Amino acid sequence: MATLMESCNNFFEQLTLSVLRKGKVPRHVGFILDGNRRFARKAGANSTKFGHYEGFRQLEKVLDLCMQLGIEAVTVYAFSLENFNRSQDEVDYLMQLFCDAFDGFCERNALVDKYEIGVRFLGDLSRLPQNVQDVVHKVTEQTKKNEKRIFNVCCPYTSRDEMTTAIKDTIELVKQGKITADEITDQTIKDHLFTANCPSLDILVRTSGEIRLSDFLLWQANDRCQIQFVNCYWPEFSLWKLLPILLEYQIYSDHQLQEQQEIHA
Repeated sequence: MATLMESCNNFFEQLTLSVLRKGKVPRHVGFILDGNRRFARKAGANSTKFGHYEGFRQLEKVLDLCMQLGIEAVTVYAFSLENFNRSQDEVDYLMQLFCDAFDGFCERNALVDKYEIGVRFLGDLSRLPQNVQDVVHKVTEQTKKNEKRIFNVCCPYTSRDEMTTAIKDTIELVKQGKITADEITDQTIKDHLFTANCPSLDILVRTSGEIRLSDFLLWQANDRCQIQFVNCYWPEFSLWKLLPILLEYQIYSDHQLQEQQEIHA
């Protein structure tokens, strides 16, 4: 019975994906992976580690769905700079889980080769333990020639740090005489953000029911980005939670196209 249910679910998933692909597909989607610890408590687990583990497992499933849909770039908030303020035991576990998840990621994950995914790690990487930095460097090197799709892992990251870094880089260009202060525009700053080589952010999703952005992609989300707060914990997120978000995006995109056609008629 369980196998039959799984087969039916897979059939309906593939059918749904096929229908969604006939509409406009967002080029860049961001996810705030929130609610892992509350998911663990809900499940009656003795430790929040269970929630983090299930969260990483779900991340791979959602990445697979995004790749099947044809989404070009996926950016996830894996670890905030503020998360270093959590208990040392939890931080150490998350760092080890990060290593376990990404060490050998390219060898084990057929998605990387199938969709030619370039895996990038965004944030203040110098704050990571050396063994995590080694894994980050390894995965980045192994996928640096992949350019069809992008998987951004923000760890450790905050949007304020990203914008501060972009401003510092811009100031350095001025010091080097490559540009003048008068030539600095918002586009100049945008060109030095961690996501500079990605398409504009189309959709930003936060799970867990919290209605805040928690210092994630604040610059990228300011312009025509659909922001969605979903009332489920990240390990519970699935295609069926993503479906209404994508349908709303497609309806809004169709409405925009219709307005443009009417203006130029």
